[in-house]
Amino acid sequence: MFIVLVHVHVTPDCVEAFRAASLENARNSVQEPGCARFDVLQQQDDPNRFVLAEVYDSVEASAAHKETAHYAQWRDTVAELMAEPRKGVKYDNCFPDDAGWR
Repeated sequence: MFIVLVHVHVTPDCVEAFRAASLENARNSVQEPGCARFDVLQQQDDPNRFVLAEVYDSVEASAAHKETAHYAQWRDTVAELMAEPRKGVKYDNCFPDDAGWR
């Protein structure tokens, strides 16, 4: 599994627009081959902050996601809604695993 957590800080007046665009992107993303999960998380104590938790079968599936029309639409829509540039952090899954981690 290949996991990306995208941290986003949205300007206060743009929260609902960001949320709507992100939910639409997520609905489309989970239909992609190789996308195992796509969560849109909003921070409880600071609703201007979101995390997109993206889980793919492979690095290639993640790259293919960025070639879709719905990703391009999301990217262009939210570009002006953010208080600062988004930050994607990539992770490998340790548990549960298929590789014999102990």
